[in-house]
Amino acid sequence: MTHSASTLNSRAGRREWTAFAVLLLPLLLVSMDVSVLFFAIPEISATLDMSATQQLWVFDIYAFALAGLLITMGSLGDRIGRRKLLLIGAVAFGAASICAAYAQNAEMLIAARAVLGFGGATLMPSTLALVRNMFRDDKQRSTAIGIFSGAMAGGIALGSVMSGVLLNHFWWGSVFLVNVPAMVLLLVLAPLLVPEFKDPAPGRFDFLSVPLSMAAVLPVIYGLKEFAAEGYSHVYAASIAAGLVFAALFVRRQRSRRDAMISRDLFRNKGFGAGIALNTLATFAMMGSAYFTTQYLQSVLGKGPLEAALWSLVPSLAVAGAAPAATALAQRINRAYVVTGGFVVGAAGYGILTFTGTDSLWLVLIGAAVLAMGIVAVMAVVNDMALATAPPEKAGSASSLLETGHEFGGALGMAALGSLATAVYRSDVDAGAPAGVPAGALDTARETLGGATVAAGQLPGRTGESLLAVAREAFTHGMQIAAVGGAVVLLAGAVVAAVALRRVRAADPAVRMGGGPEAADPEGAQEPEEAPEPALSRPAG
Repeated sequence: MTHSASTLNSRAGRREWTAFAVLLLPLLLVSMDVSVLFFAIPEISATLDMSATQQLWVFDIYAFALAGLLITMGSLGDRIGRRKLLLIGAVAFGAASICAAYAQNAEMLIAARAVLGFGGATLMPSTLALVRNMFRDDKQRSTAIGIFSGAMAGGIALGSVMSGVLLNHFWWGSVFLVNVPAMVLLLVLAPLLVPEFKDPAPGRFDFLSVPLSMAAVLPVIYGLKEFAAEGYSHVYAASIAAGLVFAALFVRRQRSRRDAMISRDLFRNKGFGAGIALNTLATFAMMGSAYFTTQYLQSVLGKGPLEAALWSLVPSLAVAGAAPAATALAQRINRAYVVTGGFVVGAAGYGILTFTGTDSLWLVLIGAAVLAMGIVAVMAVVNDMALATAPPEKAGSASSLLETGHEFGGALGMAALGSLATAVYRSDVDAGAPAGVPAGALDTARETLGGATVAAGQLPGRTGESLLAVAREAFTHGMQIAAVGGAVVLLAGAVVAAVALRRVRAADPAVRMGGGPEAADPEGAQEPEEAPEPALSRPAG
């Protein structure tokens, strides 16, 4: 069966856009699950009698499972079908949500969070890859990925707010049960609306690359997260070093095998590697900013958790239109200019944050909004560029690499900028602490602003007030210095984008216009002379 040019170049219609709306469900839920525990953890800890270590694992196991399995799941989706993997992930995510909601002890909750991470690792690359496959028209694909990027950024902020609202009316398990109706809806609608795509000739699955990829990703993510939370330690440095060794082994294996988990075809166009690198840099800036602004709202301005979460939604309103606008602009002018401009706007947002005082609510919100608009614009354009330049039959692997870069960038941003701000904070507290503060209270205060708040509350009269004022000034100063560092990084990113992307060509015309490997016959048949490259399997339905 052959295809006419009009069929190959057909634009997505109502069915595809409806399917896209369905695919936004898992995206929002996976993004929200990063922050949904912020308000619930005190009640959960009291109910399940959790230790401090168990609390950390409840938070971290989700991120570790998600980051460690992304590469594997992206490759698996290319092989078994992206819609099939999406549905498997929906079942796992829904079942784990029920188990988490009714967990009887900390161990059960930690296990359920691990399965939620597994489900998230299947949902994220599958969703982005399916968007790439459904929208074969350049403009429509760019618009869809712009909306996708904006929704992903907004989901994190929305998660904490939804958590606070639910806990005002229901018990803590409701923050998990909210996932279940959406997953059921996905399981019902996806088979009806979302077509299947997979690589028809993927080769054998490389099982040894699975533990190698996890050994490359997890130690680095762990080390970076602990750097951000605890500061430098030889143990954390050794963890990062071990991860880098395994990363070198993983890359060597991928380069030496024809059936590699990460195909070398992905990197034939320079735009793919550049897209991953710039996406990682953008996430570095985004998460580094979030690390400070959330603490500033609560610990410096004294906002309650729910009030702080509601205020944090203000920058998200600006983000909503930034990603689609950026992808639309990139269709009219060279994408290098759009990405460079996005980095410059993000740097301007950090510049605004350098003027923050201890009572600067609107200045912080404006700075965060400008920063987020620039960064989300960058992410939308580079995600679209990377996916457009990747072979369509490898869209799952391409998406997983983008998501893995996202995880690395976030962890690195919190570690680097967090460490810089912490160093300034501790120096200022040591230098400015009032006389008469006991050594134990001073040690507690210099660790974190939260610790300073506790220590100040235990000190008499003006001594406690003075210590808290010093700590708030120190935190604000640390945030200002970190903002300078973030602005420098983003300006460097602007230079890199201007140089690296100026001559990056688009995907081959056959791929961009929907032909070649992507436009396979629904029944799998094709004419060799019209489709010389492997065709994507796309069964009807």
